[in-house]
Amino acid sequence: MTTGTTDEIGSGWSVPAIEPMSSASRRLMALIRIAVGVMWLTNLNWKTPPDFGQNGGGGLYGYVRDAVDHPVFGPFAWAARHVVLPHFGQFGWLVLVVEASLAAFLLLGLGTRFWGLAGALQATTIGLSVALTPGEWPWSYWLMIMANLSLWATVAGRTWGLDGIVRPLFAGGTTRWARLVEKVT
Repeated sequence: MTTGTTDEIGSGWSVPAIEPMSSASRRLMALIRIAVGVMWLTNLNWKTPPDFGQNGGGGLYGYVRDAVDHPVFGPFAWAARHVVLPHFGQFGWLVLVVEASLAAFLLLGLGTRFWGLAGALQATTIGLSVALTPGEWPWSYWLMIMANLSLWATVAGRTWGLDGIVRPLFAGGTTRWARLVEKVT
């Protein structure tokens, strides 16, 4: 919906001004944020330390092998084979920490803009690993990417999240820390 006024975007171009999100839209995005957080949390169950599936060929290790065996993008498959697999133990821990952080921060609604972008990047990485593996549905990775980007774009942590509490404390601040908090919340 538009308000009827316009915003200038340069050289005579203008676009209709956009109304702020309704409270129902904000609540819906908060529910989507929570659902995406639960998705990241439940996907931790196949990233089991200490070997992350390497000994049995399954789990996270199996998905990384899929990036090599069913390449989506050649340079990514090369990196999986020559960088990730030789250092798989460290990679497994990194993935576990990143995805656990995604789950925790999205569920808390803290730093949601940052974690929305991080989630989109992680979903892209997963898609580049397994989207062409037999039995996978490539669209699921596009949906994961878009769901995470929507959390970034709609600042979904400001409703029913800690971003709504933390951000006002730093609003208008002139320190680097205050500006950073405003950007990630």
